[in-house]
Amino acid sequence: DEAYARGMGAMHPDERASASPAQSKSFDQRSLQKAGFTGWMPFAAARSSDESPRTGGVYVVRYDGADPPKFLPASCGGWFKDRDPSVTPDTLEANWVEGAEIVYIGKADDLRRRIKQFADFGAGKPVGHWGGRLIWHLPNPERLQIAWREAPGRLPLQVEAELISQFRDENGKSPFANNPQMLGR
Repeated sequence: DEAYARGMGAMHPDERASASPAQSKSFDQRSLQKAGFTGWMPFAAARSSDESPRTGGVYVVRYDGADPPKFLPASCGGWFKDRDPSVTPDTLEANWVEGAEIVYIGKADDLRRRIKQFADFGAGKPVGHWGGRLIWHLPNPERLQIAWREAPGRLPLQVEAELISQFRDENGKSPFANNPQMLGR
């Protein structure tokens, strides 16, 4: 449908262009549910759940904690190939998107496998899932929820890019853990 083709469809493009970050509602849980995102489970449950599909699609990570949060000094994510997933406090602060519920948008060719890898990484396992690693600096990681949407007939990479672009248009920058300022740190 048209809403799916536009990525989210919760707001008309003219409305998105004039929305301030505090007014942006396309990326709240209710709007995302209307756009077809399902699941909305904590990462602890996602580690053992078979609810997510084995097809390609996109996923979002929601955080309902304090805004802005008091970031953890070290990531709880697993070290992979002797690399620390932690980033500097300055990087975390620079990437935070005030007022945004969604802290990461990801893609997968197999949603179930990718979501489990992401959840395992956050539980400290040495998994090579560095995308979105900033979320593991958030206090109370049990408050993180993950939801997904299949992308039949579309490339997950393309759908992810569209969603990140729409988020950026509405909020002035990419989601917290998608922000390019974190690369290489």
